[in-house]
Amino acid sequence: MTLPVMEEWGKKKGLDILTTADWTHPLWFRHIQEVLEEKKEGLYGLKSKKEENSPLFILSTEISSIYSQGGKTRRVHNLIFSPNFETVVKLNKEFLRRGFNLNSDGRPIIGLSSKNLLELVLSIDKNAIFIPCHAWTPWFSLYGSMSGFDSIEECFEEYSKFIFAVETGLSSDPEMNWKIKELDKKAIVSFSDAHSPAKMGREATVFELEDLTFKNIRRAIIGSSIKNNWDKLPDKIAYTIEFYPEEGKYHYTGHRNCQITQSPDQTKKDGVICPVCKRPLTVGVMHRVEKLANQEVKEDIKLDKLGVKWIYDKSGNHPPFVKLVPLNEIIAESLSMTVMSEKVKAAFENICLQFGSEMNVLFKTPIEEIKKMAGERLAEAIKKVRAGNIVIKPGFDGEYGIVKIWGNEDKKEVVKTDTKPRSKAGQLGLDF
Repeated sequence: MTLPVMEEWGKKKGLDILTTADWTHPLWFRHIQEVLEEKKEGLYGLKSKKEENSPLFILSTEISSIYSQGGKTRRVHNLIFSPNFETVVKLNKEFLRRGFNLNSDGRPIIGLSSKNLLELVLSIDKNAIFIPCHAWTPWFSLYGSMSGFDSIEECFEEYSKFIFAVETGLSSDPEMNWKIKELDKKAIVSFSDAHSPAKMGREATVFELEDLTFKNIRRAIIGSSIKNNWDKLPDKIAYTIEFYPEEGKYHYTGHRNCQITQSPDQTKKDGVICPVCKRPLTVGVMHRVEKLANQEVKEDIKLDKLGVKWIYDKSGNHPPFVKLVPLNEIIAESLSMTVMSEKVKAAFENICLQFGSEMNVLFKTPIEEIKKMAGERLAEAIKKVRAGNIVIKPGFDGEYGIVKIWGNEDKKEVVKTDTKPRSKAGQLGLDF
């Protein structure tokens, strides 16, 4: 996950903008300064790369605030996007002046409240972007069941007006967030939270911009606070790409050690005490959303000409979104192998090279083309994922959910009966 490797994987994934992450850490910030230069206003690229289509980087970091407020210990993770190196330097100096240990981790733990952190950031640069991240994760988030708040206002008080967006996290999707009234005028964004190159792009926010700059990205995020006409603005969020939230690590309530998992209805009925060990269960994101929900959601589902299922907010408050399974997971199930197997890795590389990027394969390429080049079984798997015709065992208490594209269906193999030379599908390692 060095910046050159991230840039290389960004091309495979079909991503235009990546985040540097962790600029609070002195060694990593030095690496950022050494290898990146400003290519567009507030966006940076590798000094060694001159191609127009190379992914750019935005300066970001994640900070963990652990503090006491309202008689409870709060643990909230927030993202800060800086418009330039100068702002990063000023913020880091201020963090050090206050005695925060920036050397210990890429995501430093500070004793500053979320409100006071936001106040500090804006006092140094009012153009910085501040977003509560993975907003529903039980242990470390704005709405977290274990140590979060019931509202943005409770957390940020008079500074709530400067919170223009929240990030869904892997265990929730925009539709779940639409149930929260105070988010009607907030952008709902999605990022991959990747800790390895292969995880990049599993969630993403797609912008429609007049120009590719930090300023225009910021305007697009703030634009969601203008109800009813955000979609008419020149800079806007066009849609988000989502992990199936059931696949996230905290979707359902449960206890991993005892292998107990509960849906929201089960939790309402049986409570939050583990029936095996009698200790508190980790309350899942779905149950937490249902508990704080204060309005009904009216969705509109449409299939596009490529068979991709899009989910729209009928109220018009938010842009649409699409839910997808990462390509390496689809390939792995198609081959009945693990995502770490060499054959799956090789197939992923080849198919991304053939069609341009993972994003192109997942929802921008006709199924017939995929079938011709990569085989019937993978084409069928992608078709099912696009339509949402899959089965997922929900994740809980830190354990990822399990995706089954074919469920309990009989998995029929395509058997070659001729003796002709191997097809291009075979060259991709996907000739089933």
